Amino acid sequence: MKHDTTFWGYRRPDGRVGVRNHVLILPTITCATQAARQITELVQGTVSFIHQHGCAQVGVDYEQTFRTYVGMGANPNVYGVVVLGLGCETHQARSVAGEIAKTGKPVELVSIQDHGGTLMAIAQGAKIAAKMVQDASVLRREPCDFSELIVGTECGGSDACSGLSANPAVGVVSDMIVDLGGTSILAETTELIGAEHLLANRAVDDKVAKRVYEVIHAMEQRSILMGVDIRTGNPSPGNIKGGLSSLEEKSLGAANKAGTRPLQELIDYAQRPTKKGLVWMDTPGHDIEQLTGMVAGGAQVVLFTTGRGTPTGSPIAPVIKIATNTPIFEKMGDNIDLNAGTIIEGKETLQSVGQRIFDELVRVCSGKLTKAEILKQHDFGIWRIGPTF
Repeated sequence: MKHDTTFWGYRRPDGRVGVRNHVLILPTITCATQAARQITELVQGTVSFIHQHGCAQVGVDYEQTFRTYVGMGANPNVYGVVVLGLGCETHQARSVAGEIAKTGKPVELVSIQDHGGTLMAIAQGAKIAAKMVQDASVLRREPCDFSELIVGTECGGSDACSGLSANPAVGVVSDMIVDLGGTSILAETTELIGAEHLLANRAVDDKVAKRVYEVIHAMEQRSILMGVDIRTGNPSPGNIKGGLSSLEEKSLGAANKAGTRPLQELIDYAQRPTKKGLVWMDTPGHDIEQLTGMVAGGAQVVLFTTGRGTPTGSPIAPVIKIATNTPIFEKMGDNIDLNAGTIIEGKETLQSVGQRIFDELVRVCSGKLTKAEILKQHDFGIWRIGPTF
């Protein structure tokens, strides 16, 4: 199969490569999210996100949120970061800024309390951000190898066609990325229940295979401890209407996004992969939370399949939306980039659609905007694993 082996990206001080050149206004506490949003409205070239985290979190829940903040700022799609805090929160902005600064990129700190309130903080943040954007605009893209790419894979609003068309076509792309020395992330632990044995059989060693069963068991135990059956919410009503009969059927289709290459490692939520090749990130099935985890883990771009349709996007990573069937592609053309429904219709093969997705991936990594980016679909959500205190 013939394909390009390079794309045009931005080289960062830590050696990693970005496919976008954002200045991120990063609020470390929910109280600062509105001020961050107003800075982005003032300064073109900046992005931010709304969330409800950053305070009254302890233990592993605190650590996971902290890791997600740092990962978003450290993602190579980000040129520089203005870390915006309130001042008294649990997740101190100074600590977050210090970790991100280790990448060598520009990082500045603004505190609403220290700067005398919201208006003064917005003014200071906007002033810093404007300078960063101007500096970022001088950078030029350069040829980069696919071995430097981390691609997230995701399915949302799945239907009976997902496991037959778009998901296995993304699996073809996953294999191509791995063969070129890059990294492909499989996520959605909840939606791999029932298919875990297939992935464990592809693990590079017994340690990884054991970890597969451990994360599946842990996900099911969380549901049991709450006294609920995870299958009452998964498949969702939309999945069922789309023709999926059970969580196991949904999982068998979702696992197809992983292609056929060996499973190299299984990493925690928002953790950066330590190995090249196929990697599994332990995330929930919630679309926005898993998307956020992969991007915080360093994914520069995401392939997202959908049978029911979704507008989902990320504030810093392009999300390429792929329809599993032609009717939803025609109905939601404003949101969906590519159609894999031609496989169901017998017009194309998995390989030809996989090649088409890969070609689009190259274009997007080199600068082409996805529909989610054009519509400013800046979704963000952290997987909470503990109560608020």
